[in-house]
Amino acid sequence: MLALLAGLAGAVCLPVRAAEPVAVQFTLDRPIDAVAAPFVMAQAGGLFSAEGLNVTTGIAASTHEAIARVASGATDLALVDINALIRHRDKEKPDAPHARAVFVLFNQAGYSIIARKSRGIQALADLSGKSLGVVEGDPAAKFWPAVAKQNGIKLSTIKQSTVSPAVREPMLSAGQVDAVTGSSFLSAINLKDRGVPADDLLLLKFADYGSEAYGYAIVVNPGFAAAKPEAVKAFIRAAIGGLQLAIKEPTLTVAQVVSQMDGGTRELELERLRAILRDNVLTPEVRRNGLGGIDAARFEKSIEQIAEDFKFSKRPTAADIFDGSFLPPLDGRLIN
Repeated sequence: MLALLAGLAGAVCLPVRAAEPVAVQFTLDRPIDAVAAPFVMAQAGGLFSAEGLNVTTGIAASTHEAIARVASGATDLALVDINALIRHRDKEKPDAPHARAVFVLFNQAGYSIIARKSRGIQALADLSGKSLGVVEGDPAAKFWPAVAKQNGIKLSTIKQSTVSPAVREPMLSAGQVDAVTGSSFLSAINLKDRGVPADDLLLLKFADYGSEAYGYAIVVNPGFAAAKPEAVKAFIRAAIGGLQLAIKEPTLTVAQVVSQMDGGTRELELERLRAILRDNVLTPEVRRNGLGGIDAARFEKSIEQIAEDFKFSKRPTAADIFDGSFLPPLDGRLIN
């Protein structure tokens, strides 16, 4: 398997590095699963080391913790929800060092409502009069008010209750709620593993109802970015290479991912990876413009949507949150 990875890595033109590798602390905001596939493959395929990097990966308890680690300098880079970064930045002191996103991995966020068709839900409008389980602090829940407003849905007509992350899927599976907020690549797929008939699940992706939100992004500590800009660029190049390996060899990728999980299954993670690549990464915008960047006008609209559920002390601009100067040339980040 490692020999095959090395052969695939050669196809993405690994550079040769002779200098002492640069130590990089990288943090994921959740335990490893298919979401982390590009980084798992960059490590397993030798892409980080070929870029002159010695990458150590840690796991944070939440996106907020991962962002805090980056802001404090406890970690150099992290993969986090970019909308959580926007909210976090608004609470920071003006003179504090500000972490910024340098590469958007998920061009489209997976925010969704997952519902049971057998409970009389076929479209977003059918949620009126139904029970909706919402996890407090969940990114999808935070975008729900904007999506509801945009689609003429009055939240007062929905029986909304706060649930914990641990019981979200079990409650929907048991019929204790009619629908839940969650993620298209997490909750929706996890529910299938709980024995809920696939033809009874309805995935209402916010992106199909006007949400402009971007999703997971690589963020960097400002001190590290200033001191070692070439290392940041190298990390992004390796991550792109890892993503290309995941696209080319999804089955091999999932085998690598599951080998680092506690109790993961290849079938479930392969479904998750394919959903992520299809819905969140290889979007029409990415196919037009390449990987990793943002459309400034769309990003501003996403900030307006955040404001439906968040009172900014000072509304940020795209330039406040995203720094595209570390991206490789456009031709180097296209996915064909």
